[in-house]
Amino acid sequence: MGNGLEIVGLTPENYVALGCPCFLNPKHPAHLRKLEWLKDRFSEGFTIKSLFAENEKRPIGFIEYTQGENAWRAVDAPDYLFIHCIWISPNKYKQQGNGSLLVNDCIQDAEAQGKTGVAVVTSSGPFMASKDLFLKNGFEQAAQDDHFELLVKQLKNGVLPKFNDWRKQLSQYKGLNIVYSNQCPWVIRSISELKETAEENKVPLKIVELKTPQDAQNSPSIYATFNLIYDGKIFADHYLSKTRFFNILKKELNLM
Repeated sequence: MGNGLEIVGLTPENYVALGCPCFLNPKHPAHLRKLEWLKDRFSEGFTIKSLFAENEKRPIGFIEYTQGENAWRAVDAPDYLFIHCIWISPNKYKQQGNGSLLVNDCIQDAEAQGKTGVAVVTSSGPFMASKDLFLKNGFEQAAQDDHFELLVKQLKNGVLPKFNDWRKQLSQYKGLNIVYSNQCPWVIRSISELKETAEENKVPLKIVELKTPQDAQNSPSIYATFNLIYDGKIFADHYLSKTRFFNILKKELNLM
C-alpha cells in the first residue's frame, strides 16, 4: 500500500501484541478483558484491521467486522459481512480518505468471500459512526428505526438485512438494568464505574452480560453493546460516563 500506509489484521498469533487500537492503555483491565473476549471470536470470522502510518507508533485507525450471522447488534444479516466499528484518530488523519480505505478493504474481503454484501448500523446519536462515510462508498439504506439506520453495500442480488424486533425484549427488564457485551472496551471500563455509583447511592442495579452473538441479536436495543433500561424503557443506548449516569439516576429516574 502506498502513501506510507499499511493495513494490518489481528490474528490469533498477533492480537495480544497489537491489542484493540481504540483503547489507549493496553494494561487496563478493560483492554485485557476485550482481548480475552477476542479469543472466542476468531473462529466466528471476527476481524479487526488496523491502519498504520509512517512515523506513528500507534495505529491511526481501525475497522472491526464479522460474519453477519455473528453480528453483535440486533440485526439479521446472513451472508453479509457486518461492520461493528470504524475509527480514525488523531484528527489530522480525518477527511483524508483513510476511513474509505478501511471500508473498501472490508468490501474487498466480502467480495473474496463471495458474500452478498456488507452491512453496518449507523446513528445520528453519539458514539457510533455517521452514515456519510458509507453513503459515499456506495452503501444504501435498507432500514431505519428510531435514530439508527441499517446501511448495505450489495455485491450481488440477495435478501436485504433487517433489524430484529428488539422492542419485544424490553418488557422483561424490571427495575434498573444495564445490558451489555464485552465487544467494546470503553463499555467494559464503564461497567465497574457505573456499578460503583449505584452501590454508593444505594440504587438496586442488575447487570446482564450478553455472552453470544445470538444474545446480542436478541437484545433489547439495536446497539446491543450497552443499554440502560428502567422498567422496560431505554434511558441510554450508548456508553455512559459516571457523571451522566448519576444525573440520569437523580434527575430523570428520581432514584436518589
